Amino acid sequence: MLVGFRERKSTYVADMDSCEVLPAAVSELIPKLRELVGSLTLRDRLPQIEVVVGEEVTVLVLRILQPLIAADEAALRAFAGKTGVQLWLQSAGPDSVQPFWPEAMPPLYYSLPEFGVRITFSPTDFTQVNNAVNRILVRRALALLDPRPGERVGDFFCGLGNFTLPIARMGASVIGYEGSDRMVARGRENAEANGLDRECRFELSNLFDPKACAQLGGLDKALLDPPREGAVELVKSFSDRGPRRLVYVACDPATLARDSGILVHGQGYALRAAGIVNMFAHTSHVESLALFDRD
Repeated sequence: MLVGFRERKSTYVADMDSCEVLPAAVSELIPKLRELVGSLTLRDRLPQIEVVVGEEVTVLVLRILQPLIAADEAALRAFAGKTGVQLWLQSAGPDSVQPFWPEAMPPLYYSLPEFGVRITFSPTDFTQVNNAVNRILVRRALALLDPRPGERVGDFFCGLGNFTLPIARMGASVIGYEGSDRMVARGRENAEANGLDRECRFELSNLFDPKACAQLGGLDKALLDPPREGAVELVKSFSDRGPRRLVYVACDPATLARDSGILVHGQGYALRAAGIVNMFAHTSHVESLALFDRD
């Protein structure tokens, strides 16, 4: 029985006893997971285990390709009881993920103490993988953006509100734009839970659609945190009515370079500052930050 990560560009699994990238408590679970999976009758029908770590809770999402029998259910409950993890089951696509054990589950969340914000999420929601570095990322991005009371700010590709809620806490009026209706709902829930629903709102918008981008309202400042595809249609829409200051958070330097070219050479912005944040320790991937201003 092999338990580990898939090898690079391969379906083969690299057998592991520990992982330096994972939190220590989660790394220590790897040998125990090998023993658990080997004891299950559906061990050949359990191809993947996803790890989700909150500040107080660790969730393991088991991708199962056949229903559990009673003996397997008992083994999973015993494992959860001994290790203190939550177990969730996924029988099909992401929407099929359901809690399994324990029956009473505290919520997954992470906090941004500098801004007095706590963000709850589900195991299938997108979050930054490194909470400690995410706090640094948010602090630096907002220092560059410098949102102030009375300003109208847009947070594009806002997700759960990782930047939206801290911007609102600083006193600006902020709109979070997101293409997933589920994430929009989560953002609204988090805004209400943090007492920020008056300062910010969340809107559903396809930010890869030129027509949708062209209909966006006027803003003083904006923060962009797109996926690897970048935000080419959005930055093209920042004409004379566009925000005077942009902070761009990128997980792909190539698309940041492409979009920066559009902003500087086509939209009249000047690149004022840039840097990186080592979000993904022990890998070649980084998060990049760039600040653009326009008179």
